[in-house]
Amino acid sequence: MTAENPDREPADTPDVDATTTPAADAAAGAAAEVAPVDELAKVTEERDQAVKDLGYAKADHANDLRKFKIRQAEAVENTTISIVGKFLDVADDLDRARAHGDLETGPLKALSDKLSGVLEGIGLVAFGEEGDTFVPDLHEAVQMEGEGHHPVLGTVLRKGYRIGDRVLRHAMVTVTDGEPAADEPAQ
Repeated sequence: MTAENPDREPADTPDVDATTTPAADAAAGAAAEVAPVDELAKVTEERDQAVKDLGYAKADHANDLRKFKIRQAEAVENTTISIVGKFLDVADDLDRARAHGDLETGPLKALSDKLSGVLEGIGLVAFGEEGDTFVPDLHEAVQMEGEGHHPVLGTVLRKGYRIGDRVLRHAMVTVTDGEPAADEPAQ
């Protein structure tokens, strides 16, 4: 509602002279420079957060890869043990044939040698020989003779097998008293 136009509201404009002062120009310039500094700080903060997130993503990826490799190695080991376990009866038959003298010559000797080489190459180790010290974690005692003060393996009814530290089958044995070891005092 100005005098020239009654329907129009007056604009709120500050009273500014036609000439501006140097102080006003400096204040306007300072305000213009504050905006880029604030924006620079904001962009720097976003970059720092992105670098931090990238570090977390890299660590997660490395952990996932490590866990995958562990699971893969365990799966290979379990599969190997499962397959080798199926051949233990064949290895027992070959050991009995060797003890009987049937594998001294001929084609079965070659087959036995090849199969034994493959199983040894995989890491299969037989244990449980007569006279060995009885170890309950490795041997299954089916008969005990004597007092049991110095248990040793008597007759080995079935060999035990392991791959690495993992026992595939315990040795089935009879246990007898043996001579005390030289470093143990007699009771």
